[in-house]
Amino acid sequence: MSDLLSTSVELSVGFLALLIMTKLLGKTSLAQVTPFDFISALILGELVGNAIYDDEVRLGTILYSVAFWGLLVFLIEFLTQKFRKTRGMLEGNPSVVIRNGRIDREQMKKNKVDLNELQNLLRQQSVFSMREVAYAIIETDGSVTVLKKSQYDQPTNKDLNVPSKAVYLPITLISDGQIDDDNLEQAGLSREWLQQQLRERNISSPEDVFFLEWKLDEGVYIDLMDNVGTSN
Repeated sequence: MSDLLSTSVELSVGFLALLIMTKLLGKTSLAQVTPFDFISALILGELVGNAIYDDEVRLGTILYSVAFWGLLVFLIEFLTQKFRKTRGMLEGNPSVVIRNGRIDREQMKKNKVDLNELQNLLRQQSVFSMREVAYAIIETDGSVTVLKKSQYDQPTNKDLNVPSKAVYLPITLISDGQIDDDNLEQAGLSREWLQQQLRERNISSPEDVFFLEWKLDEGVYIDLMDNVGTSN
């Protein structure tokens, strides 16, 4: 029993330490995983895992391992932000693999990318033909950014001389049958207003609503528990 309690405590401490570390590293570190970030995550997880399941390792060692490795990561982040010359070595540089519509084979070899992999990456960007691409750049996280040739790119409202309109963020007011009071307050709406919207649609209770979204220019969109969508 004592062993189970000890393991539970160590798992909890390790979990909280990793959670705090990911919060401190910031969202951009999670969204853009460079090779260094990937290796850091592996080693940090390995440090905590070994510390938890090694009987000779104490809680202090777990916290020290996470804190020290986190300090090293912060040091690298500081160097890359402070000194531009370190960014290429520590974070890598984007590589232009298609330039002016022509494939750069040297850059493909440098990035260990063959033609099939390049086509796969392009399809992930909804590009199904090489002829559509003016420029393609392999980013430091391994994804591809594509700039299409003008004849294949979608026209903008400016191109079509369509007057611009204001844009608004949708706000979720009900999710899984539960009213989100914080979002209601953010939208400047009240529960009474929300209940009125439900009554107008013959919905007796928020619990009957799987998802309700409100948008200033389009009103209410509702998806009921029986998956029948309706809008304002």
